[in-house]
Amino acid sequence: MSPETAASLRSKLLDRRRRLETAVREEGAPDDLVFLVQQVDAALRRMETGTYGVCTVCSTSIEEADLLRNPFMQYCLCQLDEHQQQALQNDLDLAQRIQAGLLPDQDVSASGWQAHYRYHPVGPVSGDYCDLLSPDDGSGDLSFAIGDVSGKGVAASLLMAHLSASFRSLIQVGLSLPEIHTRQNMLLLTSHLPAHYATQVIGRARSTGDVELCNAGHWPPFVLRKDRVETLGASGMPIGMVGDRTYETTSLHLEPGDTLVLYTDGLIEARDRSDVEFGAARLSEVLGKSRDLPPRPLADACLASLTAFLRGARPSDDLSLMAIRRSA
Repeated sequence: MSPETAASLRSKLLDRRRRLETAVREEGAPDDLVFLVQQVDAALRRMETGTYGVCTVCSTSIEEADLLRNPFMQYCLCQLDEHQQQALQNDLDLAQRIQAGLLPDQDVSASGWQAHYRYHPVGPVSGDYCDLLSPDDGSGDLSFAIGDVSGKGVAASLLMAHLSASFRSLIQVGLSLPEIHTRQNMLLLTSHLPAHYATQVIGRARSTGDVELCNAGHWPPFVLRKDRVETLGASGMPIGMVGDRTYETTSLHLEPGDTLVLYTDGLIEARDRSDVEFGAARLSEVLGKSRDLPPRPLADACLASLTAFLRGARPSDDLSLMAIRRSA
């Protein structure tokens, strides 16, 4: 493992440890948080003893790209023969096609709104999640969601599918946004995957320009006004981490030409070859220069800026970006 990769992984693990310590102080010590802390501590101990990134079965090095996707990985594919590896690849290819089929149309128009998203898995399947829903005739509210399941790979993608199904069913029966998050929280807590949780923003955009948002531990969305870029405020606890949570709605009004931008951490936490992070400030600057653009060109501008910044460095996390613009 290169020193740069080791430093990046250690930094991510320590940052996760700090966030978990904050959650433990605020929420006590529920089993889910304790398990996550134990995972992080075990990985940090392996770093100290020089066994991090080494397969516990065959003692060979695990690929750096695999560690960047899942910092807790302890096994490689050493025990699989060629036939088994091909079967695994076929399963992953099928999972990739199924997951792609769960995504909505990339461009959606409804009730005076235009929306567009980008979805870039770093591997065959992704733990990122995004959705756009509107009545077939385009006359009703535009409902939307973007989220990020902790971890990577197949387990995260299965929970992503779980979120997709629950969001679509709950939003269509008319539940409030906080109630949707409350129910999803309990669904994930009972999914028998205690190491996984999700951050998510869900919302409704109405023809009047009024927008309701409910943020469960996700990165703050940006609002692009005609003369400025705003960052929305604090969020609640991620779903699937702690039981008996309540969530709150944030309300705002967008004028014609204003745009709401949501994203996952694969965008702002992307790092170049010098291990410099792209960051929320750089994204805000790009959005400020591009705020007059419709959703698709706006997404193009953001990803072009990211590509130039990376200078050929490989992304280490799934990336999703969504732009919702009031057009009338």
